[in-house]
Amino acid sequence: MKTLVLGLGNELLGDDAVGILAARMLRERLGNRADVVESALSGMALLDLLMGYERAIIIDAVKTGRSAPGTIYELTPEDLSAGLAPSPHYAGLPELIATAKALAVDFPNEIKIFALEVEDPYTIGGRLSPAVEQALEGLVRRVEEDC
Repeated sequence: MKTLVLGLGNELLGDDAVGILAARMLRERLGNRADVVESALSGMALLDLLMGYERAIIIDAVKTGRSAPGTIYELTPEDLSAGLAPSPHYAGLPELIATAKALAVDFPNEIKIFALEVEDPYTIGGRLSPAVEQALEGLVRRVEEDC
């Protein structure tokens, strides 16, 4: 089964870098078990990255405020609600999946999301917060076990 591990985020924005950093760690550990890609893209721009894979694991930062920073969530697209996106640039995963189905493109049948609750995804030039830095290895281990 052709698998993509997609680490999302912006390494210039503090904790938002966690998906990118996890992807970098996983690239070496996974070898040929999966293609590992890191990206700062969002919305419909992710369509091209996901096409051609049977399975995708997405790693990203999330700030819900419902759990302590460092909490790891394991989600599927069904766990996400579709939002009213003002443009395709702000479309989320539910809209992306709907677009792929409408276009009948080769898109993953199985998508899993590993999201890490973060403290500060906004500070430009900021480092990972201590709780997120401490949780990073556990996040990487969970994704590695799933591949």
